[in-house]
Amino acid sequence: MNIIIDVKEQDLNVEVKVCGEIDAYTAPKLRERIYSYSEKQGIKMVVDLSDVNYMDSTGLGVFVGVFKNIRANNGELKLINLSERLKRLFEITGLADIIDITSKIEGGI
Repeated sequence: MNIIIDVKEQDLNVEVKVCGEIDAYTAPKLRERIYSYSEKQGIKMVVDLSDVNYMDSTGLGVFVGVFKNIRANNGELKLINLSERLKRLFEITGLADIIDITSKIEGGI
């Protein structure tokens, strides 16, 4: 399965739309595409996962790494539009208590 990653950046706001599956094959592509944004001071990143139907532990690892980096640089990460399956994955790993996965963003940047 392939992955499509669309990134829109405006000032310190980054909107990421991910389509496909996030697994051991595609997670490195996702990390490569979004990690550099997490190194910017005060970045606000919103990742729309509405078109992601599967994610494994490598995908979680990408988001944990990006989250830690954004947090270290006084920024914010929000994951939006998760399927029930993805929400459950974040909940059972305890990441739902750390990463904001409930926010819905109206409109775009």
